[in-house]
Amino acid sequence: MDLHGIGPSGAARLLADVSDVHRFAGRDRFASWNGTAPLDASSGSQARHRLSRAGNRRINRVLHIMAVVQLRHQTKGRAYYDARRAGGMPSMMAMRALKRRLSNVVFARMLADQKRREAGPGGQPGTPADSSAADPDPRTPALRTSHIRTRHSTA
Repeated sequence: MDLHGIGPSGAARLLADVSDVHRFAGRDRFASWNGTAPLDASSGSQARHRLSRAGNRRINRVLHIMAVVQLRHQTKGRAYYDARRAGGMPSMMAMRALKRRLSNVVFARMLADQKRREAGPGGQPGTPADSSAADPDPRTPALRTSHIRTRHSTA
């Protein structure tokens, strides 16, 4: 939900539908799965791409809402869209390019989050869940009696 334009329902949809992001070989496969990878629609010397109607439509909708929200505010997504429009790209093509870019951002974030979760509580891969400075057995005292100073009366 740290990404601009992703709310609780969008984040839940991403987590539920994607589940394990490692099942995708890379960001291009992820984009093809969610329908943001462009399809070649070239004819003759004219090179064009069009929006894919295939893929997971629910995730594509989450990315579309994310793109619309980013276009309403001054974000990196808005700057990317404006740069594409200034370069002569029609608005629908610029929107398609923005959705593909956001797909790449979501893939990278989900990959980083999953690696962080797999790293364990100590931040290093392979760290057991019960590792801590204190003994995992609550009956074991933190200090031994030999470490506790007692006051002796001088009377």
